[in-house]
Amino acid sequence: MTAFALLFTLSAIGISETAYLIRTRIEHEKPVCPIGESCVLVLNSKYNKIFIIPNDILGLLFYISASFISSFLVIGIGPLMFWELLFKLSVLIGAVLSLVFTYLQWRVIKAWCFWCLMSAFTIWFMGIIILASNLKF
Repeated sequence: MTAFALLFTLSAIGISETAYLIRTRIEHEKPVCPIGESCVLVLNSKYNKIFIIPNDILGLLFYISASFISSFLVIGIGPLMFWELLFKLSVLIGAVLSLVFTYLQWRVIKAWCFWCLMSAFTIWFMGIIILASNLKF
């Protein structure tokens, strides 16, 4: 249960990260980039959308669903095996997509976005927690 509570906390962090990016995009503001100045370059690249949906919206939907599912698992709302499997699959997909986006920043765009990397690390940390907690994978 502790692992699910930690995963819920990471989901909340992810929600705040992506909500910040969505707000800055909608208000046409330049995001604060604590490390470097390449956030705008990455966020305005052609790789910032999957089909027509911006990545920040997809990230927000991921983190919101992750927070609901992890809260179901903490509270014990069934069917637990279904929620557990759904959570693990979504984190796996999110981790792979984050790996692809990190590669694109590194090798294609050749610029780093602090917020994008924070989101990637958040998702990867979720995956590490799942693996380390001996949850059935």
